[in-house]
Amino acid sequence: MRRCAGCGCWEYGGAPGCDRCAALVDRIVEDGWREFLRERFGPDGPSPEDESVIAEMVADEPDRHGWRVVDAALDRIVCRECRGPLSRGPRGCPPCDLADGFRYSAVEIDRPRVPPGNEHAIRVGVSVVRAGHRQSPRALLSWRLCLPALLDGFLPSTPQAQALRARINAGATYDDLADLAIMGR
Repeated sequence: MRRCAGCGCWEYGGAPGCDRCAALVDRIVEDGWREFLRERFGPDGPSPEDESVIAEMVADEPDRHGWRVVDAALDRIVCRECRGPLSRGPRGCPPCDLADGFRYSAVEIDRPRVPPGNEHAIRVGVSVVRAGHRQSPRALLSWRLCLPALLDGFLPSTPQAQALRARINAGATYDDLADLAIMGR
């Protein structure tokens, strides 16, 4: 784990406010999309028009694709109501709320040498941080704190996660907790 040169948080943990950290989080999803396209369409990939059609097909069958691929497909679809990326519009936008729920039917497979459940935690953390405006400030803070360590292979125990959440609920800030969130490693 490293500190972000842009914001001073642990890399990824400054998102969504830090452009550099937000780009790192987005890259997690984009790298999955690019790998998906390379596997199926070769190094040149599909045309931009075909890529839009592929995104629609992936979004229609999220349970057949990895979560990174599904999240990237949703980014490529414009919500008919809020006009933002589907699933990332304001809470209360019916198409975005629906897509946000369906994203969780996508496939998640833990990476080698990480605790079972780590990939699910990364998936939730990425989703929360990428759409921070859809979350409570406390939920966003907890995922900003945990995501860097999760990406490094750590998975907090239930008591560790509950203790962190209790401190957040008591008013602790990112600066108060940034080093504690990774100490379980």
